[in-house]
Amino acid sequence: MKRVVITGIGTINPLGKNVPEYFHNLDLGVSGANLISRFDASRFKTQFACEIPDFDPEGFPEVYDRKEARRTDPFTQYAMIAAAEAVKDSQLDLSKTDLRRIGVVVGSGVGGIHTFTDEMRSFFENEEYPRFSPFLVPKFITNIASGHIALKYGFRGPNFGVSSACATSAHAILTAASQIQLGRADIMVSGGTEAPISIPGIGGFNAAHALSTNNAEYRTASRPFDATRDGFVMGEGAAILLVEEYEHALRRGAHIYCEIAGFGMTCDAWHITAPREDGESAGDAMELALREAKLNPSDVDYINAHGTSTPLGDLAELRAIQRVFGDAAYRVNISSTKSMTGHMMGAAGAVEALACIHAIQDGVIPPTINFQHEDPQIDYRLNLTLNERQERKVRVAISNNFGFGGQNACLAFRAL
Repeated sequence: MKRVVITGIGTINPLGKNVPEYFHNLDLGVSGANLISRFDASRFKTQFACEIPDFDPEGFPEVYDRKEARRTDPFTQYAMIAAAEAVKDSQLDLSKTDLRRIGVVVGSGVGGIHTFTDEMRSFFENEEYPRFSPFLVPKFITNIASGHIALKYGFRGPNFGVSSACATSAHAILTAASQIQLGRADIMVSGGTEAPISIPGIGGFNAAHALSTNNAEYRTASRPFDATRDGFVMGEGAAILLVEEYEHALRRGAHIYCEIAGFGMTCDAWHITAPREDGESAGDAMELALREAKLNPSDVDYINAHGTSTPLGDLAELRAIQRVFGDAAYRVNISSTKSMTGHMMGAAGAVEALACIHAIQDGVIPPTINFQHEDPQIDYRLNLTLNERQERKVRVAISNNFGFGGQNACLAFRAL
């Protein structure tokens, strides 16, 4: 099987409108949470989220003009902005590259929920004369972000979307890597994007009792591994990676961030929204990723945990880590960057892959912020990187992402 590496990265998220800003604020332990500004959330149990502050697509003229922005939903806008940074970062010369060998697979959990909400509100307010935008469907379907990226750059290889709730962009990245391993492409532009902070987004997850309702302490409400955690904080944004065949990257002299050494996928087959309490299937995904990468648990230096700040989810994941890693679990750094970005849903796996790349490239373990109270069910001999970043040489990092429906994905990254 062909080897797969990462040669370009880009993001826009609550901590930064580009990769350097994101990494800087990760290191500082900045909370991206604030009161919701996109709509009046005063009637909801949850009135805060991790929004991208002061977002305006026209602030990215290299990507969007006013006319183009009106024809795309925010989830596509985020993907396009992150993709532009990743392609530029890769220093790929498109005039000397076979565009038929470059594909795109970008995932989203809910797609254009803002567009769909606006159109339906307009319909119910004007039932006598129902009018719908001709751009309704191409604005809200989940695969359209991949299509727009391909259209902008002329990428003519495999192109599709992936949707598996909170495991979406991890599945997108491993699917992209598979296309390269099988020889179907030389380069894949991959990752995830999400713009879920909306009336149905907040309302639906409130109804499912999944979101934190700690409005009084919204800045610190995302508190993975803390005894007082009461649900996740919704985030938004995108992260895109340029995934490339190793020999192809060497031939063009690309900067290689790291190798995608292995990945694992499983399903809980347990409950639609709740994880297996023993974390067995999540652990199986980690074992599969390590086995494919030919790594032992003791080789892993950093685990970017799914760590959503939910009472059941955090416990199940830590139990899975302890089962898989044994004694090595006490020597590895673990952290949840969702404590800062919030839960970016379908974009979570990709933005957390960037956190792993940062750890490998720069020797910095981002912290799990907002920790105050010990949970008697958690073993704090584990190094959960609480409240402050830690410096450490990282050769191997893994990233966990688990989604509604029981989907589990684990990506293993290795320094070269």
